[in-house]
Amino acid sequence: MNFKAWQESVMITLGVMDLDLALRVSKPTNITDKSTSDEKREMEKWEKSNRISLMVIKHAIPKAFRGTMSDQVDTAKAFLEDLEKRFAKNEKAETSTILAKLISMRYTGKGNIREYIMKMSDLASKLKALKLDLSDLLVHLVLISLPAQFSQLKVSYNCQKDSWSLNELI
Repeated sequence: MNFKAWQESVMITLGVMDLDLALRVSKPTNITDKSTSDEKREMEKWEKSNRISLMVIKHAIPKAFRGTMSDQVDTAKAFLEDLEKRFAKNEKAETSTILAKLISMRYTGKGNIREYIMKMSDLASKLKALKLDLSDLLVHLVLISLPAQFSQLKVSYNCQKDSWSLNELI
């Protein structure tokens, strides 16, 4: 399971439903006898957002994970943070998998070369999100992965004084 994609999907869902208040704003101070009606209204809105956000988040995770999560976590924000900690270890494995795909890619001559380069660029952007920036290497990786029929392009690049950006390569 890709936690980041899942989290983004849940955040969009809660945002569209206007239920993400508990994830964006800290819990208001507890209500007292001296609390104003505005403070009470804010607390009610926050509690509703928190309760429904927790229900949506818990429903959206696989049942196997629900049982491993602490029932003592009472805010949606804390629940998400706890869940994120459990998936942090998977980032190394995900980085390795994406990097292996990127390095092993070869253009076969079938399909559009632009689409092939964009696929490589997409993998590089996923690695960047995982804190591995290959933007300086990407043009070289693309050129290395191209077959002999692109030798003229490789020679042109190597003869240039300046480096090309990915957009210039495309």
